[in-house]
Amino acid sequence: MSRKRRLGTKQKIALMTGAATLAGGFAAATMASGHASVVCDGLDQAIRNNQAFIAGQRANPDAQSAARIANREAVIQQINVQRQASGCGAAPGAPAAAAPAAPPAAPAAPAGQNQGQNAAQPPAAPPAGAVNGQVVCPGSTVTLSGEAGAPAASSNQFPMGTRLKVTNLDNGTSTTVAVTSTSGSCVLLNNAAFEQVREPGKFLIRKARIERVG
Repeated sequence: MSRKRRLGTKQKIALMTGAATLAGGFAAATMASGHASVVCDGLDQAIRNNQAFIAGQRANPDAQSAARIANREAVIQQINVQRQASGCGAAPGAPAAAAPAAPPAAPAAPAGQNQGQNAAQPPAAPPAGAVNGQVVCPGSTVTLSGEAGAPAASSNQFPMGTRLKVTNLDNGTSTTVAVTSTSGSCVLLNNAAFEQVREPGKFLIRKARIERVG
C-alpha cells in the first residue's frame, strides 16, 4: 500500500519564495529588454534619416555636397558608438560583417570628451525632480536626427511634450523646442531646430547647454 509524501510547512514556503523570485527576475529582464529595444529603435531611425540625406546629396550633388556627406557620415559614426554602448545589433543598412566598424569614431572624442561620456551612459529614466529652468544632461553633445518638419526634438530621457532649451555655447544661439519622439540620446534636434543653432558646415554641437523649461 503506497503512502503519499506530504510537504512540510517550511518546504512549501521555500518553494513559493523560489517561484516568486523567478517570476520577478523574468519581469525585470523583460522590462530591461523592452527599454533597450526602444533606445535601439530610436538610434536606428536616426541612422536611416542621415543615410537618406546622404543618398539625396549623392543623387543631386552640388558644390557643398561632399562636405555635407562627410559631416553626416561623422554623425552616423557617433550614433554607432552609442548603439554599441547600448548593446544594439547590426546597424541598419550595414552588412553583418561590417557591424564592428563603429570604433573609428573614437578619434573625435579628445575634442571635449563629451562624446565618450555620452556614449558610455546607459539609457536613463526621466530625471527625478527635474524642474523648469534646470540644466539637464550636462556634458552631452547635440546632433540632429535628420527628421523634417517644424522645429522639434527627440529624447530618451524626457516624455513627449517636454520643452527643452538648447544653447550652442560656441556661437551663443539657442532654440526652445518640444520633445515629439523617442531617440537614443538626451536630445536630438530635427533639421529645422538644428538649423537655428548650428554653426556653418557643422552637424554636431560639442559645447551645449540643455535646460528643461516646460
